[in-house]
Order: sequence, then C-alpha cells, then structure tokens
Amino acid sequence: MGKKVTKAIFPVAGMGTRFLPATKSVPKEIMTLVDRPLVQYAIDEARAAGIKEFIFVTSRGKGALEDYFDHAPQLEQELKKKGKEELLETLKNTNMDSGEIAYIRQHRALGLGHAVWCARRLIHNEPFAVMLPDDVIAAEKPCLQQMVEAYEETGGSMVAAMEVPANKASSYGILDVDNDMGSMVSVKGMVEKPAEGTAPSNLAVIGRYILSPNIFRHLNQIKSGAGGEIQLTDAIAREIGGEGDGVYGYRFRGQRFDCGSKAGFLQATVAFGLARDDLRDDLEGYLNEIVASRKAAE
Repeated sequence: MGKKVTKAIFPVAGMGTRFLPATKSVPKEIMTLVDRPLVQYAIDEARAAGIKEFIFVTSRGKGALEDYFDHAPQLEQELKKKGKEELLETLKNTNMDSGEIAYIRQHRALGLGHAVWCARRLIHNEPFAVMLPDDVIAAEKPCLQQMVEAYEETGGSMVAAMEVPANKASSYGILDVDNDMGSMVSVKGMVEKPAEGTAPSNLAVIGRYILSPNIFRHLNQIKSGAGGEIQLTDAIAREIGGEGDGVYGYRFRGQRFDCGSKAGFLQATVAFGLARDDLRDDLEGYLNEIVASRKAAE
C-alpha cells in the first residue's frame, strides 16, 4: 500500500460566534468538555491513529490555543512540590514537543477547503488527515484509528460517514453511494448541503477525513461554492472517477457529538460525565432527580 498517514490538519480558525460571550476571550477549541479542552480530544484521537505532525490552521485571537500546548514550568514545579503526581501525568499528555506542532494563519474566513489549502506546503506529496475538533466521537477504538486501518486496504480518499434523518440532510455534505460494502461505501458523488428532498442518500460526511495530496490541485482550481466558501467537499468530489484512487465513506463505530452547537455540547458533557467513574454516581443521581421532579410536576 501507499504511504502512512502521519500528518493531520486541524482547522481551528472559526470565530465560534455560537458560543458568545464565552468565545470573546476563549477560543472555542479550548472550551472544556468535562475537564479537557475540545481540541485535546482530537489530539488524543490523532495520536492513537499514528499521527506524528499536528498542523493547526488558526486565525487572529487564538493565542490561548497555542499557549495550551506549551509546557507550563511554574505549574509543573508547584505540582511537583505538592506531590501531585497524577495531575503532573495529566499535564504531560497535553504537552507537544518542539517541532511536533505547526501553526498556519488563515487570514480570511473562506471555508474549510481554503483552511486545508493553507497548509499545503507542510503536507507535500503524502496522504494526510483532517480533523474538526467540533465533532467529538466517543468510541472504543478512536474513529481516526478505525479509518486509518480501513484506508490501508483502500487507499484513495476517505471520509467519516454516519446516517442522518432525512430532514437534517441539508445541514451536511451527503454521499451519493456507488457500492455499499457495509462499514465501507464507495462514492460516485458528493453534495454539499443539498436542498430538502434532493439528498442522494442519508449518509452524511462528518469531521474526519483522510485525503490524497491531489486535493490541493483541485482546491487550486475551485472557485467558491455553497455559501461563498471554498468547499472541501467539492475538491474531494473531483477525486471521483478521475485518475485518483477513488473516494470512500467509512461508517465508523461510535457516537458523534456536534460540539459546534450548544445542545450538542451539553449532550456530550452529560455523556462524557456519565462515562467517568469519578463523576458517574453524582451526575446520574442528579439527572434522575431532575427527571423524577419534572414527571411529578406534570
């Protein structure tokens, strides 16, 4: 098979306006889900999949995100002094080694395709992953790791896919399926945010991709698409039936939470809280109380 996937792009230039006023000073990507920033979940998932180089496409006002990955010597000293070994260990997992992480600025908000294109010089001629930290996936085997293993069989380009209800299809990129092989589908087309009733399937693309470097050539040629932005979906669609190795959708095993929306973020908080041994009993007790008292009030 071809080259290993060792680089991942994290597009984090968005303004996070849905979470104002919090995002006035805190980049959305470091808002915490239980006690870890959103971006940490994406980094941990990437590491589990064998990613060695992390490329962040950022924008003005994301300094706190860059600081998050730096070592914090003073904090580490304090914890050492107080013998807080467990917290030191937790902190160690958030540190990125020099050279492991790169920051690229996206100066204008021209969409996901443009954000990926901004990182082209750091990718060169090899396959790479794209991860959207807003999509948090709870899974026994991390989602990107599942995809990398499947990709080793297929090559080409691969997108994470999940079934969505027909009335939600217009919010996603939707796959036009050529051949359904169970966890994997081959794709004959992709439609970004199809008008209601026109979606070719109910398989939606979510924020995990493994892409061929040809994508950059397609992005160079694309004029703006849906919503005046340069759509990554359009560039991936050009890999279909061309000289590329095809495009595949991968039905991952796990539950995806849309932490780009307040409701999704709250649902993820509950789900991840309940999954934690140290929090489960308190949280479950509280939720049961709320449900019981609401039922009584009815």
